[in-house]
Amino acid sequence: MGGLFSALGSFWSSLVHIFDPLCGPVGIFTWLGQSTILACGDTGWGDEIAVGLQITVSVAIVTLPIGLVIGFLVALGQQSEEKSLRLAAGVYTTIFRGLPELLTLFIIYYGMQILIQNLLDFAGYSGPPVEINAFLAGVIALSVVFSAYCSEVLLSAFRAIPKGQYEAGHALGLHRGRTLRLIVLPQLVRIALPGLTNLWMVLLKDTSYVSIISLADILRQTSVAVRVTKEPFFFYGIACCLYLALAILSSFLLVYVDRWAKRSEVRR
Repeated sequence: MGGLFSALGSFWSSLVHIFDPLCGPVGIFTWLGQSTILACGDTGWGDEIAVGLQITVSVAIVTLPIGLVIGFLVALGQQSEEKSLRLAAGVYTTIFRGLPELLTLFIIYYGMQILIQNLLDFAGYSGPPVEINAFLAGVIALSVVFSAYCSEVLLSAFRAIPKGQYEAGHALGLHRGRTLRLIVLPQLVRIALPGLTNLWMVLLKDTSYVSIISLADILRQTSVAVRVTKEPFFFYGIACCLYLALAILSSFLLVYVDRWAKRSEVRR
């Protein structure tokens, strides 16, 4: 089993290297950064910045589906007929929209370690101290913040769908779950997509907060390079270019997603 995981790890590393846009076989730094401080390898900072780009993208991609699922459930809770569910969903969104993202990250990263450690001590655990993985803490913190804003976008989309759509599903003999899946969700995606697109752009920028807990994202890696080389304008300029490149690429991809979501609309 250990050999299998090792082989899968090697395959994944090779795959990431091949498609690495900075230090891969056809990467920007590989071709244009040779003999400069952006060279890939031991002579430059290209490898470190490439790893930072991978971490930033990974945090954003892992956070997105988790935040969407939690946000969808919270939105359902906000329009539930059960008063306690509405109250719990309202408290959730109020807390995580009201707290600064950085404070939420600190609470989860440090608070979860203290809480888990105290619970283990109470249970008689005497092993080494518990440490929360920085990547996991970053994903959890960004997910709860993203989901709080996402729930409001989805709630507005739910309210924009006429009640007649639900009644039509009931008239066709569809139970509530099938009505939601076959009739409501396709319209929900189309209505909520502009707001979710904006939240994705915000999420890409918010990934920079994970550098505070020593996760090697773009900002963390460029900051280390600045401290060593004393070239702040150059390396922070590189960071700006990478974030803008991610935003531009996301914009192009989201245009196709928007077209896909509206594919069934009648042309006027």
